[in-house]
Amino acid sequence: MKQKSFTSTNLTIEDKTSTYYFYTETIEVSGLSSIAFFEAGESYKGKRFYWQNREKTFTLVGLGHAYVIQNSLQDNRFEDIDSQWKNLCASIVNEEHELQPILFGGFSFDPLNQLESEWDSFPSAYFAVPSFQLVIRDDRVFISIHLITKDPNSQIAFDQLRTQRDDLIHAAQVNELKPYAKPVVSHLTERFKETYLDAVSHVTRLIEAKEAQKVVIARSLALQFIEEVSSPSAMYHVSKEQPESFVFGLELEEQLFFGATPERLVKVENQKALSTCLAGSIKRGQTATEDQQLGNELLQDAKNREEHQYVVDMISQVFEEYCEEVKVPKYPKLMKIRDIQHLYTPVEGTLKKGQGLLQLVQDLHPTPALGGEPRNEAMGIIRMVEQMNRGYYAAPIGWIDANGNGEFAVAIRSALLNKDQAYLYAGGGIVGTSDPTSEYAETLVKFRPMLRTLGGKLNG
Repeated sequence: MKQKSFTSTNLTIEDKTSTYYFYTETIEVSGLSSIAFFEAGESYKGKRFYWQNREKTFTLVGLGHAYVIQNSLQDNRFEDIDSQWKNLCASIVNEEHELQPILFGGFSFDPLNQLESEWDSFPSAYFAVPSFQLVIRDDRVFISIHLITKDPNSQIAFDQLRTQRDDLIHAAQVNELKPYAKPVVSHLTERFKETYLDAVSHVTRLIEAKEAQKVVIARSLALQFIEEVSSPSAMYHVSKEQPESFVFGLELEEQLFFGATPERLVKVENQKALSTCLAGSIKRGQTATEDQQLGNELLQDAKNREEHQYVVDMISQVFEEYCEEVKVPKYPKLMKIRDIQHLYTPVEGTLKKGQGLLQLVQDLHPTPALGGEPRNEAMGIIRMVEQMNRGYYAAPIGWIDANGNGEFAVAIRSALLNKDQAYLYAGGGIVGTSDPTSEYAETLVKFRPMLRTLGGKLNG
């Protein structure tokens, strides 16, 4: 192992009367699987997270909690997380120029939705600095220890963390990764199916009455398994099933919110910002020829192009406010993943001075691809007709480091796992010409990735 320096600094956090000490140490190791490291942290169950970007150039695993930042605010929840994180990082003297401490977590889709649901343990915003942070970047593996404490004499506690770190590395390198079998589903329930079909009909009438231009309506499935499904098993299978997507997992108490989303909300690296406009979809073909025909059909479909343009216009407007040198391609491309193909347009820019990642996240969420257009009117209609709590589904999930670099994805193609149960979510954009039967069929395609991951089937 290549050991780097041990650094500490005094931090003044939100409580001005308290002085916190931030200790961090990073070593570089070799030959270590991210899933094996996640699995080795079973003693930290309920306090783990996992992230891998779509390009597979950056993987992040967190075990344990050095510090948690959360809130249950309806307003200013993004600013609160941003402010607390900046306060925590403000005085860091870190010789680790290659690797910074990372904060990981997510936000709920709609903090105004107060319906009781499977999401009751999740606050409006939930983020954590891990005690043990694994980063795999460009084939290099780094493991960091973080200790944030009020005790100025923490050498013994830090030495204990070093011992635990070495045990985790040894377990991840030496122990054979369990051969996880697919879960066995004993029962599947289509939750709120009739409510969903009625909602689509209702929304089309509201759009025809000019009360909105587009509204995204979602629905849910519930799976019952014959035995409990572990978080490492879920992360192992979703990584194998959807390698071309962002893979994420966030544990809270007994639950794991996880998924494989194709949709980047926004990435910031060295003041360069990138977002993905992803809206409009169609299934994959059985052959390459059929696949190309379906893709061309999607590119020429008026409804899908209309949906997509709402997203492009909105994201471009946000980038114009926060960025300079904004670049937007004139026409969308196709993004093809295992079960579905989407219309895709990247938007790029350079952040203006004083602007940051979480400010972009705040103003981009929800895009018209997940909420609708206009935003406020669409959100009001969703609250009225959807009759379920999306929780963290379709909301921002991701990370930000001490330098302000980071990435957030939109948490679609996702599920909430709770021991021997799981809840899956999918939705689609409704416009004036939408048909409930066709929209229902589209959600079936969007359920497939997580159904396959969890051993379930729907309509064959």
